[in-house]
Amino acid sequence: MSPTFSIKRFLKLRPEMPWGFYITGFFFKYFLRQNVKVTWMLHHTSTVHYPQNIKRGKNVFPGDSPGNFIDAEYGISIGDFTNIGPNAGIITKNHDVVNNDRYTGNPITIGAFCWIGMNAVVLPGVTLGDFTIVAAGAVVTKSFEEGYCIIAGNPAILIKNTDRQACEQFRKSKYQ
Repeated sequence: MSPTFSIKRFLKLRPEMPWGFYITGFFFKYFLRQNVKVTWMLHHTSTVHYPQNIKRGKNVFPGDSPGNFIDAEYGISIGDFTNIGPNAGIITKNHDVVNNDRYTGNPITIGAFCWIGMNAVVLPGVTLGDFTIVAAGAVVTKSFEEGYCIIAGNPAILIKNTDRQACEQFRKSKYQ
């Protein structure tokens, strides 16, 4: 018995995404010339600046949720299996405090198995460790390098630590 042929599998498309996502994305990318430098498929309402400065882990597609704004001028590194919710912003630069004609910035590092909630903003210079969950609407202004935590608020603060052992067990059982 031969395996069934799947166009999505043949084209290496994500099976959980509907065809409309790819058709709309193709139209916006190749006909309207939006986000043409992005090498992965993203939502047509998302914007990614400097995609060549993004290091993506396995199964990571920054901008595949509606309304994402990602500015990677100073570099973004995202670990394996990290999800970014709708309307989230990841921004590596900001206006200079004294001279607003100039920009300053720092790279952002996001660990593996992280969740960035809807309308959350991650600002320049932030490092998020593995298994960090950023609540919806949070503004992350400082690093949480240890990871294994839930952060929320404006500015984001530690709400709860997650069970490190359970997280590591999940990582080993499901993805290795």
